[in-house]
Amino acid sequence: MLTSKQHELLLFINERLQKDGVSPSFDEMKDALNLASKSGIHRLISALEERGFLRRLAHRARALEVIKLPQLENTSSTKPRNVVEFEKPTHSSVANQNIPILGKIAAGVPIAAIQNEIGSVNAPDTLAPEMHYALEVRGDSMIEAGILEGDIVILRRTESAETGDIVVALIDDEEATLKRIRKRGKSIALEAANPRYETRIFGPDQVKVQGVLVSLYRRY
Repeated sequence: MLTSKQHELLLFINERLQKDGVSPSFDEMKDALNLASKSGIHRLISALEERGFLRRLAHRARALEVIKLPQLENTSSTKPRNVVEFEKPTHSSVANQNIPILGKIAAGVPIAAIQNEIGSVNAPDTLAPEMHYALEVRGDSMIEAGILEGDIVILRRTESAETGDIVVALIDDEEATLKRIRKRGKSIALEAANPRYETRIFGPDQVKVQGVLVSLYRRY
């Protein structure tokens, strides 16, 4: 699921590539989406690239490639079976209980997309369900932190975080992303753990912490 602006920009770029064989300029994209500045376009492109919809081609100006369109994601991505296996009882001597999986998290995910429970994961009773929730990871932006696509991350519900924590951050009350947070004076940096993706800088009022990573589950 994309935000309306992400969807609009992706379709605009695809239409221009099909028509002219070259992607539109940043000014053309800004005007087409009625944005005040090109920084918003940079943000949207970074989110689309991180989620696998776009690719920037190196050493070429205005070089963008559309990898997939939203309808292709919608027809192939819902995988409730991926999380059902986490619900199987374990043989640990530690008591386990279910923590809800509220959806999938990636760059630029609309907050509405991670508010529907799609399953649950067994976790030790040291992680109280009322204080934690889980999300399924999409994309490769955190691979160097050991977080891979398909992993289930468990997060402690909190609105505060320390510099260096991996958090779910809500940006401009619209989109959510899993990133490492760093506080730089009055600015907040959201860092990917993959050199392919740029660090994104925001004002303090633009970012709200929705949870801090405390555990990770992986299915083999």
